[in-house]
Amino acid sequence: MTPLKVVPGLLRVASVLLAYRLDELVDAAHLFRPLKLLRPFVGRPRVDVSKLPRGERLRLAMTELGPIFVKAGQVLSTRRDLVPADIADELALLQDQVPPFPGGEARAIVERELKASVTTLYSSFDETALASASIAQVHAATLHDGRAVVVKVLRPGIEKKIARDISLLHSLGELAQRWHPNADKIRPLDVVAEVEKMLANELDLQREGASASLLRRNFQSGVDLYVPEVHWDLTTSGVLTLERVYGVSADDVAAIEAAGIDRKALAAKGVRVFYEQVFRDNFFHADAHPGNIWVDVQRVDEPRFIALDFGIMGSLPEADQYWLAQNFIALFERDYARIAQLHVDAGWMPTSVRLDELEAAVRTVCEPYFTRPLSQISLAELVVKLFQTARRFELTLQPQLILLQKTLLNIEGVGRTLDPDIDIWSVAHPVLKRILRQRYSPLRTLRDVRKRLPEWFHAAPQFPELIRDALRQVARGDQQQRVDPLMLTQQEFAARMQRRTVASAMLGGSLLIVASLLALGVGVYGIWPAIITGIAGIAAFIASWPRKQR
Repeated sequence: MTPLKVVPGLLRVASVLLAYRLDELVDAAHLFRPLKLLRPFVGRPRVDVSKLPRGERLRLAMTELGPIFVKAGQVLSTRRDLVPADIADELALLQDQVPPFPGGEARAIVERELKASVTTLYSSFDETALASASIAQVHAATLHDGRAVVVKVLRPGIEKKIARDISLLHSLGELAQRWHPNADKIRPLDVVAEVEKMLANELDLQREGASASLLRRNFQSGVDLYVPEVHWDLTTSGVLTLERVYGVSADDVAAIEAAGIDRKALAAKGVRVFYEQVFRDNFFHADAHPGNIWVDVQRVDEPRFIALDFGIMGSLPEADQYWLAQNFIALFERDYARIAQLHVDAGWMPTSVRLDELEAAVRTVCEPYFTRPLSQISLAELVVKLFQTARRFELTLQPQLILLQKTLLNIEGVGRTLDPDIDIWSVAHPVLKRILRQRYSPLRTLRDVRKRLPEWFHAAPQFPELIRDALRQVARGDQQQRVDPLMLTQQEFAARMQRRTVASAMLGGSLLIVASLLALGVGVYGIWPAIITGIAGIAAFIASWPRKQR
């Protein structure tokens, strides 16, 4: 979008901000300041905003600006490490409340996408939308075998509209990046990038179907969490057909109590399901507000949740997943020194950080919480404050961790709605320890080694040549070059990882030798050669493990 085309959009944004008396946002962008002279000519907002707090005024303004700004506000609400709490709480209330488009258009889109008439595809198709949002809307339908389904259809022309609005958001982000006094902390362009990525994912309904399918497989028993089935023959990137499910919103306490469901047991189950998604499966629902998490009121003795809307899902790199789990365990056990060390070992902070200062900062945040009963401690609130503290120590926070933080806030909110006295700590701690025991058990490690042995042995013949080439480069002085401290830190980390890989290969080789001797030679030579070989291999592995740099 050219600068001239962006100007009307910028003027509209500025006028809405002025109408809702968000002067501080207008002042932050110098380009907007002259517009304050036009305040007498700016239209009045739909409600009297003179006595409303700033967070509510911002939420109302974003709602008036339209769907793309609603999405931006939803993303901002997750950045509690950057956004003041009062604003984040209000922005979290933003919902896509958009009038539906005509059912006839939805029918035409379904027929175009699935290349057949609706009467051929479904025995019935209700043109009145069940629900409508900024990206898509949902219609009830019935298959020819009688099964009830819902059909999610992208809004017509939504791709062009989103591209235009994203260009406007980029322009606003660039203005804020240049003029806002706290731009280095807010990082507006990063926020715009998060919105753009989230919208790109939501525009592909086949991707959403794949996410639903994987989550359903992870909870295949359906005892704790039920995920509707995807009908792949009636799904494309523009249309998604799912099994229709029935339940009540997770925050509808009156309906849950009326059904006779034990709310305390249900709340504890919700916490367990969250930790299983994150640390057992490494695939979690990242938009778990009550509207997307229902309760099956038909199952009273064994209550369960029902998941909906799989447009925003999260996962973590394997290394981050491990470090995060260890951080949670250390937090549960109030081991502040370990939390500090884990942040550096994970590479989230530079090795130049003084661990004693970081430990003291973590202790300062955590100790006031532990004076309260555990049932009154908000784990989500504590994690947010720890992130805010860690930023002072040059924390590099990954987008996946931010998404996880948002989900933790959502899940804890649902849990406390169902059971205000829930002890998140006592529920989460044993679940996490059990998952870690299973995930990082010796047997699991041996299975992983067995899987990777072919790869290691394939690469093993190249090791001597790689070492020879490296030694030649050192001898010629090719390795002498000027680098900045950050690059040195990254190279040191990469070298440490490489040494660990080589060491793991040595361990894998020794284990293979042990297995071979046990299989072929025990009958002739006895078991001692195998045991000695195994001990020697493990000793070599330990000896080659990189030492901590002092």
